[in-house]
Amino acid sequence: MAEYKGIKGFKVQYLSADPSNPIIGQTWYNSTSKDLKYTGVTTAGSWASGGDLNTARFGIGGAGTQTSALAFGGEVPPFTGSTEEYNGATWTNNPTGLNTARAFLAGCGTQTAGLAFGGEIPGSPNVTTATEEYDGSTWTSNPTGLNTARDILAGAGTQTAALAFGGNPGSPPFSTGATEEYNGATWASNPTGLNTARNTLAGCGTQTAGLAFGGGGPTGATEEYDGSAWTTSPGSLNTARSYISGAGIQTAAVAFGGYDGTPTYSTATEEYNGATWTSSPASLATGRIAIGNAGTQASALAFGGENPSGKFASTEEWTGAGSPLTKTITVS
Repeated sequence: MAEYKGIKGFKVQYLSADPSNPIIGQTWYNSTSKDLKYTGVTTAGSWASGGDLNTARFGIGGAGTQTSALAFGGEVPPFTGSTEEYNGATWTNNPTGLNTARAFLAGCGTQTAGLAFGGEIPGSPNVTTATEEYDGSTWTSNPTGLNTARDILAGAGTQTAALAFGGNPGSPPFSTGATEEYNGATWASNPTGLNTARNTLAGCGTQTAGLAFGGGGPTGATEEYDGSAWTTSPGSLNTARSYISGAGIQTAAVAFGGYDGTPTYSTATEEYNGATWTSSPASLATGRIAIGNAGTQASALAFGGENPSGKFASTEEWTGAGSPLTKTITVS
């Protein structure tokens, strides 16, 4: 990464406000706050409180980024199609929710081009193939759903190039490795599924570079997808967990929350570099499962979820290790 010293020399700028996109190492004087500041990097990741969801729920779908996120579906109870948008500070209700109310679904995409698929619904069978696309204001049902109906599955990718994998098909053995690819119109099954069939797992990445981790009994197993087949990574989660959540890409992911079977509703946070998982000293403020998620390894979002005390509306914002951070120079 370019350093300010090498680009601009040692000159200290005199500014009325902090720069919106400072370079690592940049130094300036803020004439409004009368502070001398510089841009460093975080030495460790950290969680901070964000704005609460309007509807507390768990088994929620998520998409987008930390400052432009989408939350949809979940269980209140009952099952809901409620949709909310996050701007980095507050959640706003969209009066138009999912056409199929459901929980424990998967999602991917962005706030203005989201995708929801699978999930748990009332009745028997209680799993669905339903697929819906979001355009920033309304959800549209696709008459062609998943080939394998399931809930507590994982997803990755975009609205026009998505990946669905794992989950519970609603019948014994109640776990699957089934993998499907979406092209914006139809789902195509890949005959090569996950090496470890499981449900309650997490996923992130893209259709041609996906990542699956956690889930099952619980397990720490991690697998990488190259667009045709899954390869088991030698790096497993340090804390094996089911009902886990995460965000990022195949070579830079973050995992958080879940149930580790002790029984503990985990606050653990781990980062993946494409080979190994590293435990972070920073933990979620509230241990919970079935959390909604969005964002990247450097800037993720965790919202909703549940533990024995009930369901949650709380949102937590993650800043990853090595992220740019504005610091104030103090002299004593």
